[in-house]
Amino acid sequence: MNKGYNSCNLFVMKKYVLSLDQGTTSSRAILFDKIGNIISVSQREFTQIYPYPGWVEHNAEEIWSTQASVALEVICKANLEGDNIISIGITNQRETTVIWDKKTGIPIFNAIVWQDRRTTKFCDKIKKEGLTSMIRKKTGLIIDPYFSATKIKWILDNIPGARKKAYSGSLAFGTIDSWLIWNLTGKKIHVTDVTNASRTMLFNINTLDWDNELIKLFDIPTTMLPEVKSSSEIFGYTTGKILSNKIPISGIAGDQQAALFGQMCTKVGMVKNTYGTGCFMLMNVGDHPVSSRNNLITTVAWKIKDKIQYALEGSVFIAGAVIQWLRDGLEIIQSANAAETLANTVIDTEGLYIVPAFSGLGAPYWDQKARGIIVGITRGTTSSHFARAALESIAFQNMDVLKAMEADSGISIKELRVDGGATVNKLLMQFQSDILNVQVVKPKISELTAAGAAYLSGLAVNYWNSLEEIKNKWKLKKIVFTPKKIVNRKKMIKGWEKAIKITRYWSK
Repeated sequence: MNKGYNSCNLFVMKKYVLSLDQGTTSSRAILFDKIGNIISVSQREFTQIYPYPGWVEHNAEEIWSTQASVALEVICKANLEGDNIISIGITNQRETTVIWDKKTGIPIFNAIVWQDRRTTKFCDKIKKEGLTSMIRKKTGLIIDPYFSATKIKWILDNIPGARKKAYSGSLAFGTIDSWLIWNLTGKKIHVTDVTNASRTMLFNINTLDWDNELIKLFDIPTTMLPEVKSSSEIFGYTTGKILSNKIPISGIAGDQQAALFGQMCTKVGMVKNTYGTGCFMLMNVGDHPVSSRNNLITTVAWKIKDKIQYALEGSVFIAGAVIQWLRDGLEIIQSANAAETLANTVIDTEGLYIVPAFSGLGAPYWDQKARGIIVGITRGTTSSHFARAALESIAFQNMDVLKAMEADSGISIKELRVDGGATVNKLLMQFQSDILNVQVVKPKISELTAAGAAYLSGLAVNYWNSLEEIKNKWKLKKIVFTPKKIVNRKKMIKGWEKAIKITRYWSK
């Protein structure tokens, strides 16, 4: 048993927060201590299911089994017991949709993943019906298969008997957080938080409640929907064979909102960007939603007690994936890390631009028909220029999103807080700082998404007493990239803008 002495020389048991980080390709569990240090990590991948082109599914029961197993593993690896866990926080892949039978607890179909595009035709239909403005005003979202509502509708329309069972009150819908809590609490608690609810296209971000007009539009019975809670409160307690100790589950946030909180972007105008396969940039816009005029999403950032925070969000579809393409598609590098070494052998791209619109363009364009292009090739173009142009394309895409955020919010950004796998690339981080002309700040603490869920959970049980206590820990360790002057910066940006125009023109 892990114990220590307090000032009275009495044995006190050390306590930790368990963060469950349920992602798109793996389930992870991470233990955090009082200082915010990572004590132990456990991870397990699960099956990706692709029934048809554009369809992506997960086995929800496999998600639960992998998440439950790593939760136990991480405690055992740290030589701890359930009594050492003060609370549990959950962060999850957003929008992914599970529908299960309330009596048996068995899903009636595979989870439909956020990446899935099977409901594109229905989305096009309701756009043509002129519902775009109404849905944006209520939800802050664009009409897109990305979000949960059309996925729910598809399951009810296509699984025999599902709609009848739904209207009899026999079925439950949840994003992954709801599914995990349902199982952790012995099939007793059916809840979600405001961040995940705001990604369903059924939740009114102004009233902070399910919206009857939208529920009617998608033909979804209200009895299926989870109760919506804040992001930091006690939702229920673990029970049953897995984590049989009575541990409070007290923090929930969708992965990108959790990262925003983990980065301690708690003031208006603070921005974080996560660099992974794609990029997700969020800006804290305060206690009132800001409507975007530049094709960004307005979403709930978090709710703590009675205080709500909103965010603007922009997604870049292809970021780290362009480096994977250099490795697996063009085969000009053998590992992702080699891209930086190769790119550093030239001082610039000599006018070469890569627009990696392999699956369309994300924010602020939302052009699904766009396809990738390479422009500016000369006889002197080498693999080094390709590597550098690929890295720069990530920074340029984020520049477009940040410009849109500044235009929507009226705030001039001075600092960008970053996390994610691609932030190990110093050339990319420095160029991002240079092209944006802002400081890029990378905290030395890893696992910002899991940390955000842990912080929300710990606050609810007074493991951490305040945001200020957490902020002080965050400030202790960071790496700062300061913008350097680029002589031809304006010319480079104009070249990128021209390349984007060509990309979009080509698709037409």
